[in-house]
Amino acid sequence: MPRASSSGSTAISLTWPAGDPEVIPNITQGDRMAGLMIYLAGPGRANEHEEPHLVAGDSALMAWHDDNELNRDAALDIANALDRAKQFYKTEVDGGHVFHCSLSLAAEEGQLSDEQWGAIANDFMKDMDFTEDGGKAPARWVAVRHGLSKNGNDHIHIVASMIRDDGTKWNSWKSKYKSQQVARALEKKYGLTELDAVRAERGYTPAEQAKATRQGLPEVERHSLARKVRTCATASTDEAEFVRRARQEGLLVRPRYAAGRTDVVTGYSVAERPRKGERAVWFGGNSLGRDLALPKLRSDWESTPESATAAVAEWNAAARNRRPVAPGRETLQPSAELWSKYANDVHALREKLATTPHSDHVAWAQAARETAAAFGAWSKRIEPTPGPLADAARELSKSAQLRRYPKRTAAALPSARGATMILLAATSKSERAAYALMFRQLAQTARAIHDMHKATDDLRRVRGLAAAVTAASKAVEASATTQTLNAQPRHHGSTAGTAPGSQRRSPPGTAHRRTLPRRLTHPDGTHQGRKNTAAGRAHRPAGTTPGPPSETRHRAIGEEHERSRRNGRSSRGCNAYRADGRRTHRRTTGPNAGRGTAHHRRRRRTTSTATAGTLRRPARGRPRPARTHRQG
Repeated sequence: MPRASSSGSTAISLTWPAGDPEVIPNITQGDRMAGLMIYLAGPGRANEHEEPHLVAGDSALMAWHDDNELNRDAALDIANALDRAKQFYKTEVDGGHVFHCSLSLAAEEGQLSDEQWGAIANDFMKDMDFTEDGGKAPARWVAVRHGLSKNGNDHIHIVASMIRDDGTKWNSWKSKYKSQQVARALEKKYGLTELDAVRAERGYTPAEQAKATRQGLPEVERHSLARKVRTCATASTDEAEFVRRARQEGLLVRPRYAAGRTDVVTGYSVAERPRKGERAVWFGGNSLGRDLALPKLRSDWESTPESATAAVAEWNAAARNRRPVAPGRETLQPSAELWSKYANDVHALREKLATTPHSDHVAWAQAARETAAAFGAWSKRIEPTPGPLADAARELSKSAQLRRYPKRTAAALPSARGATMILLAATSKSERAAYALMFRQLAQTARAIHDMHKATDDLRRVRGLAAAVTAASKAVEASATTQTLNAQPRHHGSTAGTAPGSQRRSPPGTAHRRTLPRRLTHPDGTHQGRKNTAAGRAHRPAGTTPGPPSETRHRAIGEEHERSRRNGRSSRGCNAYRADGRRTHRRTTGPNAGRGTAHHRRRRRTTSTATAGTLRRPARGRPRPARTHRQG
């Protein structure tokens, strides 16, 4: 079943029943046959190649070379044999005559035998019309296996000449599309489990992966951009709001206009802000995800002449890097009461999905897109770097991208857009119960999508969603302490979160007492911030009684500074506290220890000893000679 490979090239996938290994090829073209063969027979970039040998090839080459381990000389002999038609007929091929296809297994899928790899390679090349079975002259080819990759993937490399033995060229027209059809035929021929023919995810290139590794990023730029764009699009009610939200998230946005027009936008591109000295890498909406193309996004927004005019104005402002024309809903702060309302909307969506047939792919894709956007907004809210919530959003987004969107509309579903909107407002707080209710409803909606894939035997999606949502649940549970109103510190006089008439009252004698910084401790190691409570009295040294609030605080600070002086740490500024708790302005350490406020005031009015005697104008008044003082 075709799917996008990690390199971004069109690829095919084959699976064995019950979730057995899947083969993912990556097709490239070049012109250096000898260089490619020497690399395949060599140690590899990370010394990962082990025992390179042939597992398949055309009959002429396999008659001269067996499955012994390859060395440099053998690799050059094979390269010369593959290049023989090119050298004899001098045929030129645009882009190079070397066909290179790597077939790889995911690391978690295990390994295949040489016989299995050989059968796959022979059938693949036969159906791709490299052999004489199609009535044409054959082309030379071999399949090399050299162990696992540095990421643990079992794989083989197919190397072929695109020039046949009679000097004619192999027809590469729509070869990538043809490889998709070959995969389907092989799945049926061998009775293999066919992968999902309805959905497909956009891949990424090796250059993107190398950039993410070089910069220490947890994911490629394409995935982070897709998550942000999907979140902004779902949280928006019209096109103009989408543009403003995307810019608010720090994305660079530029429109694609119709030919010769500046008032008709047909597409868009986005990019992350580049680092210093680098150029921005732009991605079109359709290259980020099949559900993120502008026409597909517009089908979910309200469309009126006024909204179209406002959208063009915002696109033009983004293209010229100007301020938003008319800031709107994205600048408002939603109230805490909306959390429960939008959680109920997600619940209604889940209830509707229970009666939606699995064959209604458009409806399920819409639900997956909105749920993925909500998880993406939650990731932005609580994850400093993409983590479990971002992974859950990506897994759900795979269910939101269809290969083809039918013209008919999907069944009417309740919307979960409000959940994305309120989660995207980072400062919006909720009650702890509403916070938990929101995630419970989103997790159950993801579970419904998981059950849909399970019912349709899409085991890959089942495994991915199950693991991602479980990890996301733990991340949200850990964040509840800082993301809910119930966990916020209460200030004296505040009535947030309390019922009318039930304001908290301070115990007698503690009306204006302030807690101390966390770095201050009692001499016995207890915390200074405890008030006059049972816990505080239990930790108070025996034989002491609490004094006035200010005296207690000053004594603690004075003791802290005294310990700092004994340990060799200097106190900052002139303010200090004596052991009896009274405030003083004398330094306790350093060369000016013991000197008071007047001394330091004089120091500020004088110049350094190197310029003593010169005039320095004070803040106001007539100039006067600088005063010197004895260094002590």
